[in-house]
Amino acid sequence: MSCGCANTDKNNGKSVVDLIRSKGKDNFTLRTPHDIICHNCDNTFVMSTHVDKCPNCNMVYGVTPCSSHDKSNIKAAEINY
Repeated sequence: MSCGCANTDKNNGKSVVDLIRSKGKDNFTLRTPHDIICHNCDNTFVMSTHVDKCPNCNMVYGVTPCSSHDKSNIKAAEINY
């Protein structure tokens, strides 16, 4: 199954999260977990799945499988998205 990376606006966190969820890959483990500093509350947490959320404020983040190797591709959607 293709990750569909070319089929979304990679700068829009909601679009990224929607795409990952539509492919059923939201709970897939990242090959390389990333330390994330939440842009909403400045809490640091380890993002370990393709869709994950800050445990402090519930800001949801997403990254497509084909771009998950680069931390800069992780995008924020919104709280509890």
